[in-house]
Amino acid sequence: MTTTMIFAGSGGQGIQFSGKQTAKTAMHQGKNVTFLPSYGPEMRGGTSNCTVVISDEEIGSPSVTNPDVAVVMNLPSFDKFEPRVKAGGLVICDSTLIDKESDRDDIDVLRIPASELANENGLTGFANVIILGALIKKTGLFTYDEFLSLLTGSIPESKAALKEKNEKALKIGYDLV
Repeated sequence: MTTTMIFAGSGGQGIQFSGKQTAKTAMHQGKNVTFLPSYGPEMRGGTSNCTVVISDEEIGSPSVTNPDVAVVMNLPSFDKFEPRVKAGGLVICDSTLIDKESDRDDIDVLRIPASELANENGLTGFANVIILGALIKKTGLFTYDEFLSLLTGSIPESKAALKEKNEKALKIGYDLV
């Protein structure tokens, strides 16, 4: 089985982190994985996206034109990638920042108010992790415990608060679905 994904948004929203974390967890499962980042020259505020391909078989190309899953964190990314999602696919979007509805009836759209939830819970900057929680629950690609372990496992004990915030954000997204 092969799953193709696009993560997209603005620089600074944790798009690359989300893609890397997804790829890392799939690699830990022994899957074949590609991760292909793409971003503008701006550190923050410019466009950012990445593709992740997860497969039981060899992967011929890291390029993804029509993904199975699109995770979009801003309106320009929704406008660009929602039409490209395969029929039967999934779009997960931050509905705090994307007030547009999909007019497609051949895809599943999961609207998560991730930025709002992050701010309400003292997790500013963790909207992407809330979205990741929803992603793992909705797709079933990974177990919650497996993903959490790899998400927080590389954070040093000296940054325990960062571990706690990641765990809280992931749980919020996971429990929403």
